Amino acid sequence: AVGRNRLAGTRGPEESTYADLGAHAMGETVTRYHVSLDVADKPGVLARVADMFAKQDVSIQTVRQEGHGDDAQLVLVTHRASDAALSATIEGLREMDIVRDVVSVMRVEGEDAS
Repeated sequence: AVGRNRLAGTRGPEESTYADLGAHAMGETVTRYHVSLDVADKPGVLARVADMFAKQDVSIQTVRQEGHGDDAQLVLVTHRASDAALSATIEGLREMDIVRDVVSVMRVEGEDAS
């Protein structure tokens, strides 16, 4: 609705506080992310995944790993990072032989839980 109103040069049914704000390119958007991965459950996998995040300057806030035989599920929540950096991280993860699937990537709204 915001985008449609902005393109039409209107504010919508009522005055809003966001109508005059500028729009950022998606790659510049900064937020936290929740990333779920299916990976091989073997030594060094977590280190290699963490290294991919570090190469793109995406800091990991929390990690949870649960093994399922030869597979494991990794769930990572990042600190604030740009969408462009996270997209590059996900692209790199998809190319890794140890990552079986990038199950989900979701933006996390709100402040960091410190």
